[in-house]
Amino acid sequence: MDEELLPMIYETLLAHYGELQWWPAKTPYEVIVGAILTQNTSWVNVKTAIANFGANLSPESVANTDIAKLAETIRPAGFFNRKAAYLKAVTEWFERYSYDVFTIRQKPLSKIRAELLSIKGVGQETADSILLYAFGFPSFVVDAYTVLLCNRFPVETGKGYAAVKAYFENNLPQNAKIYNNFHALIVINAKKHCRKAACDGCPLSETCGKCRLIRDKNLSNTAHIL
Repeated sequence: MDEELLPMIYETLLAHYGELQWWPAKTPYEVIVGAILTQNTSWVNVKTAIANFGANLSPESVANTDIAKLAETIRPAGFFNRKAAYLKAVTEWFERYSYDVFTIRQKPLSKIRAELLSIKGVGQETADSILLYAFGFPSFVVDAYTVLLCNRFPVETGKGYAAVKAYFENNLPQNAKIYNNFHALIVINAKKHCRKAACDGCPLSETCGKCRLIRDKNLSNTAHIL
């Protein structure tokens, strides 16, 4: 059943929302910056911080900018001193590849992921976001919305980031486009329907375990009133 469940969920969400074309960025480096800045803040704040760079958002400009000035630029994203240091560190790593995305894409995914995880401020979700959205590697991104989806059906993924990531990658084709779309679809559907149990109109309402429980409870309450 597991090997059929995720493709079914993916196709249902895709038919409902279409392809979402994530990550919203002009360049791969902007994705890297966004992945760092979005830690512990909203995307609205990240957009404001990125806009502060104006036309100067490039790895060269970040590398050459004084860290205090960089921190002030990204202030809207919160934790700006810490994130400025993280940006410097990940940009220094990127420089080792001459800021060349093509060169990175020729390397094994496992090597690039290990290198990213060795950078201060880059955890698993951030690393996978960079791998998938900046470099096009088939590395599934797990976030709170992914875990929420798993709990609502529910599916036995095991505990922890690595286990959930492995579950998705083992039950889907190894395809960056599918991983990209699926993660985006999970996020948009969860924001719209899952945070307040707003199951009406949810494309997964007929198969989601949580939706069934809510529907059965409502029917039971209605029957009791009648």
